[in-house]
Amino acid sequence: QVQLVESGGGLAQPGGSLRLSCAASGRTLTINTMAWFRQAPGKEREFVCDIKWNSGRTHYLDAVEDRFTVSRDKAENTMSLQMNSLRTEDTGVYYCAVASGPRTGYEYWGRGTQVTVSS
Repeated sequence: QVQLVESGGGLAQPGGSLRLSCAASGRTLTINTMAWFRQAPGKEREFVCDIKWNSGRTHYLDAVEDRFTVSRDKAENTMSLQMNSLRTEDTGVYYCAVASGPRTGYEYWGRGTQVTVSS
């Protein structure tokens, strides 16, 4: 089991920035990939970005690629998401997720942190 706790959400103005963090505990040696997903009100959850735990290789949703940066700290078992140039459409609950293998899907999820972008 891997436990995940997100932090850092809040309110930002359009064009502003927020930084999210996800702390992993438990069987962290099994982590293959960590990811951020988000769910806006009335919409389905969508993939935002991921990072391979060992290589650090990243992958982004097109809509955020030039504005968001995902990183991880293997020593601290944390993943961060730096979000710049925020837009109102970035509003939603952001979830951290972990996959233990390349084809296992995301097996572990955090409870989410709210991000609201509004003037």
